[in-house]
Amino acid sequence: MADRLTDAERAAALSELAASGWVHDPGRDAISRGFRFRDFSEAWGFMSRAALAAEKLDHHPEWRNVYRDVEVTLTTHDAGGLTELDLRLARAMDALV
Repeated sequence: MADRLTDAERAAALSELAASGWVHDPGRDAISRGFRFRDFSEAWGFMSRAALAAEKLDHHPEWRNVYRDVEVTLTTHDAGGLTELDLRLARAMDALV
């Protein structure tokens, strides 16, 4: 099981990820971001590539897709909050767009 981030690690990560649109939900200790694409096909392609990255990490997002919009929430449920896995998956998703 991954270890939950310390307050200092969380603050540093949130500062970095905020630049690409990730927002912290302190109540859940989760990060969320919306992605908008040109059309459904492009959104689906992103989700397919993101799914492959998630499989490699063995860490899976909460997400929702409506037409060209994809909403993602990342948290590590068994750790009770953010871990390095969430940060790695967020960065991987950012690299896909």
